[in-house]
Amino acid sequence: MRFEVLVLGNSSATPIFERHPTSQVINYNEQLFLIDCGEGTQMQLSRYGIKSNRIDHIFISHLHGDHYLGLIGLLSSMHLVGRKSDLHIYGPAPLQEILEVHFKYSETVIRYPIIFHHTNPNEEEEIFSSRMMSIKSFPLVHRIPCTGFRFNEGKRSASILADKVEAAGVPKPYFSLLKKGIDYVDPTGKVFYASELTEPGPESRSYAYCSDTVRHPIYLSSIQDADLLYHESTFLDDMRDRAKETFHTTCLEAAEIAKETGVKKLLLGHYSARYKVLTPLLEEAQSVFPNTELSVEGKWYLV
Repeated sequence: MRFEVLVLGNSSATPIFERHPTSQVINYNEQLFLIDCGEGTQMQLSRYGIKSNRIDHIFISHLHGDHYLGLIGLLSSMHLVGRKSDLHIYGPAPLQEILEVHFKYSETVIRYPIIFHHTNPNEEEEIFSSRMMSIKSFPLVHRIPCTGFRFNEGKRSASILADKVEAAGVPKPYFSLLKKGIDYVDPTGKVFYASELTEPGPESRSYAYCSDTVRHPIYLSSIQDADLLYHESTFLDDMRDRAKETFHTTCLEAAEIAKETGVKKLLLGHYSARYKVLTPLLEEAQSVFPNTELSVEGKWYLV
């Protein structure tokens, strides 16, 4: 079951050094989700072979331009290429007004339904739920209201033990029931227990996305034990005072947060324009949390 993150943009406010403002695509079993939509997002989608009309859910963390100014262009392009299906947008309540004002004064009538879901910057909430995925927003601490997002995979199906089901003579149409824990009874009345014909499915996975935030305990429980944590790491730790002043995090602080919350892997991003070479950020984070990677545009990361 595919569960991966594609980084489209990993720069902070200024696009520089061929780095773009923040945006990511989540692919869960070929269902695509977009997180944040900085300038150039639709060009990055095209560059990396992602068809925008496959995206049905867009999550915007906050209303600083480097996280949403690409949205109007993306929505307009979806309109121009004839999108008809519903598009769900999750983000701060004023985002709806921003989009409506733009479309009003550009005299654009979007051909497809846009369904807004206002996020709550004050407490954790479930904002999306399906059989195999639950998505929660949670509060971060930035200069303006801001949320992170956590993608939690549902319980994964058990796996069939081929040799045992063959010996039991279980018909193939029954396999899906065995995976759900339903026992098989053969024509003679003999019971074959699902627990003996299957093995437990793999553990469910989770991805936590921490957009712009100063280090703060308010969101630690929301990212606890995530398989993959993306955490903004705008500065090296010698800029910690500047990070606090601008409500951002250093790469060392991100690593300390990853260690404290028991996540399995840390992904850095939202790099300040002052850093052309990113190796020092990685080395500083790895000194505290070895299983850390730099986010690289165009690269897929397994959850």
